[in-house]
Amino acid sequence: MEKSKTMTVNGTPYDVIRLLGRGNGGYSFLVQSQTHPPTRYVLKQIYYGPYDYYQYANKMQSEIQNYRKLRELGVKLPSLFDVDLERDRILKEYIDGPTVYELVLADQMRDDYLDQIRALAKRLAAKRLNINYFPTNFVVENDVVHYIDFECKPYKDTWDFEHWGVKYWSKTPEFLMYVAEHAPQLSLGGGEN
Repeated sequence: MEKSKTMTVNGTPYDVIRLLGRGNGGYSFLVQSQTHPPTRYVLKQIYYGPYDYYQYANKMQSEIQNYRKLRELGVKLPSLFDVDLERDRILKEYIDGPTVYELVLADQMRDDYLDQIRALAKRLAAKRLNINYFPTNFVVENDVVHYIDFECKPYKDTWDFEHWGVKYWSKTPEFLMYVAEHAPQLSLGGGEN
């Protein structure tokens, strides 16, 4: 049997179960604690790539600050457990459920999921904030929609839910075009966290 890959966060080892996804700022892995099996977490490895639409002075500090800001605003997020500044790694709670992206693909979206995100988007707009409303950034666990990314930006109506995000929360032409372009790259079976 092949030995699984191990990654550490501040010296604590975690076995990598699988890659969950690649986002704008990093790779997210489903990992299991070596000291407390069967506890599972998401380990996000931050990377610094060239983006014309994302400018980060310090991605790790942005992740931490955004997490705190969103948590204070009552956004349903995975808990942040540990931060390894030396290795640019974040350890957070694993929210077990399908992404909204997967639900749209499987024709299993429900109106109450949209109601939840619209209520959240309204609260955030009132605070002059946007989050990344793309459906891979949301996981449904026990009928509750969780935002599994920590990204947030100053509010612009062009990037709010009703002007941009909603285009990807059903089988719209935009969603179907995205699927056609990215389907081979996307793995199903868990959010990017």
